[in-house]
Amino acid sequence: MSLCPCGSKIEYENCCEPLIKGARFPETAEQAMRSRYSAYVKAELTYLLDSTHPNQRNDYDIKGTRRWAEKSEWDGLQIVSVDKGGAEDPKGEVEFIAHYRYKGKRTAHHERAEFVKEDGRWYFYQGKMVPQKQVVRTDEKVGRNDPCTCGSGAKYKKCCGK
Repeated sequence: MSLCPCGSKIEYENCCEPLIKGARFPETAEQAMRSRYSAYVKAELTYLLDSTHPNQRNDYDIKGTRRWAEKSEWDGLQIVSVDKGGAEDPKGEVEFIAHYRYKGKRTAHHERAEFVKEDGRWYFYQGKMVPQKQVVRTDEKVGRNDPCTCGSGAKYKKCCGK
């Protein structure tokens, strides 16, 4: 037995596997998001297609998605925020970051995923990428040869700048 890839700290067979295998449906948008992440990790493409809203399935590339999912090394799912998407809600949004490596390169997929609930079942409707925030330096830049800011007396490059 192993922990679920979704990060719930619950065994896979008691967490996302029953959702992926169709034994039950997700109760919330967050559960739907977590199960979809687990489906990518396990390359369960039928579930990914089935959990996508029927109006959004036209462009679904199952072969390309399978190739990408199987060649990726999945490092974890981070749920950033959840807006609505409870058991009684008709819609919900889950902001998440999926960490993975593809061809050895570490990547973070940051998205706001929209889910809709129809006939008692949650569907992924669409996702919007969250742009990276530009880093704005508020302090003066420390040069490599300047004295270290920690007060050691050494040059920054030989101390904290290593």
